[in-house]
Amino acid sequence: MCLKRSTNPYQKLLKTIEINGSTYTYYDVSALGPKYDRLPFSIRVLLESCVRNCDNFQVLEKDVSNVLDWESKQGNEESVEIAFKPARVILQDLTGVPAVVDFAAMRDAVKDLGGDPDRINPICPADLVIDHSVQVDFARTPDALNKNQDLEFVRNKERFQFLKWGAQAFDNMLIVPPGSGIVHQVNLEYLARVVFTGPLLHPDSVVGTDSHTTMINGLGVVGWGVGGIEAEAVMLGQAISMLLPKVVGYKLVGELNPLATSTDLVLTITKHLRSLGVVGKFVEFFGPGVGALSIADRATVANMCPEFGATLAHFPVDARSLEYLHQTNRPKEKIDVIESYLRATKQFRDYTNPEQDPVFSEVVELDLGDVVTSVSGPKRPQDRVSVAIMKKDFQDCLTNKVGFKGYGLSPSQLSASGDFTYSDGKTYTITHGSVIIAAITSCTNTSNPSVMLGAGLLAKKAVENGLSVLPYIKTSLSPGSGVVTYYLRESGVVPYLEKLGFNTVGYGCMTCIGNSGPIDDNIANTIEKNELVCCGILSGNRNFEGRIHPNTRANYLASPLLVIAYALAGTVDVDFETEPLGKRPDGSAVYLRDIWPTRAEIQRVENQFVIPGMFKEVYARIEQGSAAWQALDVPRGRLYSWDANSTYIKKPPFFDGMTKELPAATSVRGARCLLLLGDSVTTDHISPAGSIARNSPAARYLAQRGLTAREFNSYGSRRGNDAVMSRGTFANIRIVNKMAPAPGPKTTHHPSGDVMDIFDAAERYASEDVPLIAIVGKDYGSGSSRDWAAKGPYLLGIKAVIAESFERIHRSNLVGMGLLPLQFLPGESAATLGLTGAERYDIILPPALAPGQTATVQVDNGTSFQVVVRFDTEVDLTYFKNGGILNYMVRKML
Repeated sequence: MCLKRSTNPYQKLLKTIEINGSTYTYYDVSALGPKYDRLPFSIRVLLESCVRNCDNFQVLEKDVSNVLDWESKQGNEESVEIAFKPARVILQDLTGVPAVVDFAAMRDAVKDLGGDPDRINPICPADLVIDHSVQVDFARTPDALNKNQDLEFVRNKERFQFLKWGAQAFDNMLIVPPGSGIVHQVNLEYLARVVFTGPLLHPDSVVGTDSHTTMINGLGVVGWGVGGIEAEAVMLGQAISMLLPKVVGYKLVGELNPLATSTDLVLTITKHLRSLGVVGKFVEFFGPGVGALSIADRATVANMCPEFGATLAHFPVDARSLEYLHQTNRPKEKIDVIESYLRATKQFRDYTNPEQDPVFSEVVELDLGDVVTSVSGPKRPQDRVSVAIMKKDFQDCLTNKVGFKGYGLSPSQLSASGDFTYSDGKTYTITHGSVIIAAITSCTNTSNPSVMLGAGLLAKKAVENGLSVLPYIKTSLSPGSGVVTYYLRESGVVPYLEKLGFNTVGYGCMTCIGNSGPIDDNIANTIEKNELVCCGILSGNRNFEGRIHPNTRANYLASPLLVIAYALAGTVDVDFETEPLGKRPDGSAVYLRDIWPTRAEIQRVENQFVIPGMFKEVYARIEQGSAAWQALDVPRGRLYSWDANSTYIKKPPFFDGMTKELPAATSVRGARCLLLLGDSVTTDHISPAGSIARNSPAARYLAQRGLTAREFNSYGSRRGNDAVMSRGTFANIRIVNKMAPAPGPKTTHHPSGDVMDIFDAAERYASEDVPLIAIVGKDYGSGSSRDWAAKGPYLLGIKAVIAESFERIHRSNLVGMGLLPLQFLPGESAATLGLTGAERYDIILPPALAPGQTATVQVDNGTSFQVVVRFDTEVDLTYFKNGGILNYMVRKML
C-alpha cells in the first residue's frame, strides 16, 4: 500500500481467511452486491484498489461508486474520472535512468527550498530491470555474448554506477543487473506477485515505464504502460487519474491449427483490434478458446496490446495461471494463498463456464482455427500479411506510392541490384527484398517456450537437410531470460541454431528497440548506392520505419520460426509454397513445409525440458549480477554528487529557478512553429533510442567533449543527460517535417528562411525569446512510452502541441511536463486551415481553466480557429498549473 491515510470508510468489508494455518485479512469487494458480479474482471481489480485505498483525499468514495456502477457509467457520453493506485511500478533502464535522475534532482530541489530531501523515496515498490543497453555489435560467433556484454559495460559504466548508487540511496527499489533478461519476461517469470500478501491481501497491479508492461496481463495481473513522469508520481504515492474505460470482450473459440503459432495469433488480433478501434479501452479475453492457450501464449497476445492500441489486454487468473506459477517455481504456499483469495473475492476465472461471463461494452469474436501463418510489415505492426501472399504483397509495396505500404519505386528501379565483397573474400549480390538482419529477439516471443523451441526444432531439421544461411546476413538470438538458454541447451537444439548463425548475443531487447548494431560497410554502401529496399526480419513487436536499422527500409515482424525461414531463403521476395529454401546434398529440393515442426512436436519437447528447477536455478542468482557488475565502484550518500564532466548523467534543469509559490498560467503569444508533421508520428520519431548520427547536434556536443564517434553510444543509453537528449529530440532520419525540403531532422527558421537542424533552430528562437509550438496530425506520440518525447520538446522551448489526435500515454506525458496538448476540432487540421508553419501564433487560454474547455488560436495571417484543451481531468490541470508533475511533487513534499 502506497500511503498512510485516514480511516477507510469501507472497513466493514474487511474479512479474514484461513489458509494453510495462517490468517489473512482482505477487503471482500464481492460483498458489494450483484453489480460486482457483472463487472469485467479487470474492472474488479480497479474497484478493489479504490476500496482499499479510499481515504476521501486521493481516492474518494465517489471513485468507488463510479467503478461499481461501471456498467451504466461507461456508456455515458460524458467521461467519468477515477483515481487508481497501482500496487507497484516497474522500470527498464532507458526510462528508469531518467526517473532515478529526476528523483536525485528532486532531492536537491527539496533541500534547496528548505525541505527534507529524504522524503523523496519510492513509496510503492519499484523494480528496475537493466535490459535496454546491450547491442548486437558482435554476432554469429561463439564469443559474441561475452564481447557484447563487455562492450555494454564499457559504454554504460557511468549509468550502471549511477543505478547501483540509486539502489542503496533510495528505499523500496530493487535493481536487476544487466545480463539477467528482458524486463517483461523477468516480470512474468519472477517479479509478479499476482496477489500481495501483506499487510492486506490484494491483487497485484502494476504500471511501468514501457508500453509493453501490458504483457503481465497474460498472467492475470492488471498492468499497463505510463509515461516515466507519471510513473515517478506513482512511486511517490500518488494515485493515477484515469478515465473509466470501456471494456471490449474478446471471445476466443476453437483451437489453433497445428502449424500456427502464438505469433500468428497476436498479429491477427493486432490487425483486427486496430481496425476496430480500441484506443483508451480495456480488452478482456473470454470464451472456451482461452483455456487452450498457455500463459506464454496469452502473454504474447497481451504484450502487443500497444500495437493494437488498447490500454491493456487482460486474461483473468485461471487454473492454467496457477500451473504456470508452479512451473516457474513460485512457492506452493504462495500459490495456495493466491487461489484462495481470488476464489473468495470472485476474481478466479473458469473460461469454460459462460455463467461467469461478465457484461462488456461490446463483444467481438475470433475462431482460433482461422489463424494462418503471418508476418506484419513492412513499416507497421498492425499491417498483417499472410505468408501465403507475402511475395506478391512485398512486390506491390515496392511500386505503391510512398506510405505505410509503399516505397514509390518506378518500373525501371525494380531490377536494381548490387554486388559487394564480404569479409570471407567472396562476392555476393543483393536486391530488393534481400534479408540483411534476422533477429530472434524481444519479450513478445522469447518468453514463449513453444515458439523458441519451435525455432530450435526447425533449425535442427534445416541443418540435417543441408541448409545454411548466407554469411552476410546478421543473424542473432537474444533470449528474454537465462531460462530460455537453459531449456534450449537441455533440449539439444543450440548447436543447430548456432550452425545457422543464431548464436546468443545478449540478454536484452537488442534488435527490437534498434540496438541491432552495425552491418558490414560494404553492404551498407551497396544498399545506399543502389537505393535498395532491403529487409530486416525479427520476432519483435515494433517495426516502425528507421527503428530497426537505417539500411533496412522494410522490416517484418514474425515468429522465431519464420525469422529462421526467411534467413534461410535470404529474401522476403519468396513463395514458400512453390520455391524451395535450398537443396539437400543429393540435389533434392527442401521446402519450408518439410522442416516445419507441428505444435504437437513442440509440446512434447516443452513438456520434457521446461521445468521448475530451471527457474529456481536462474532466479536464485538474478540479483547478484555478473562479476563486472559486482566490481562497480559505487558512490555513497543520500544526495548524488553530480559530475560536471559526465556525458551520461547530468543534473536536469527542470527545477532551476523554482519557487514555493505557483507560477501564473498565461497564454502563449507570438509563437513560431518548429515542426509541421503528419499522421502517426511515433515516439521513435520524437525521441530516438538508436544510434547517434555522426553529423547530428548531439554528436557535435559529444565531440566537443572529446568523444570519438565510436564512443557516442545510443540516445537510449544517454537519457540521463538532458543536453544530449534535447539535441536528439526529433532527430530521427526518417521524420517528415513539412517545413523542411526533405525527410530528416531539419526545419526552416522564420522569418529568415534558413534551413537548419531542429535543435539549432530551437536554440536560435530561444536567443530571440520566441516561444514555439508543434502542429501535428493523427495519433501523435504512438509507440513506446518515452518521457523524453515530452521532456525533449519542453527543453526545445515548445509550449504547446496542436494535434488532430494524441496517443494516450504521450498526451499524459506532455501534461506532466507542463506543455499544452491542444486538439483540432473534428474535421479540421493544418491542411484544412491552410497552415504552413511560417506564421506566428497566439494561443488564448480561458481565464479560468477547467477540463474539457476550448481555446482560441489566432494566426498572424488573419486566421482564427478553436482547439480543445486536452486537460482531461482536474489532476491534469493541477500538474499544468505547477509547471509539471515533478514540480508539483516537490512543492507537495515541502
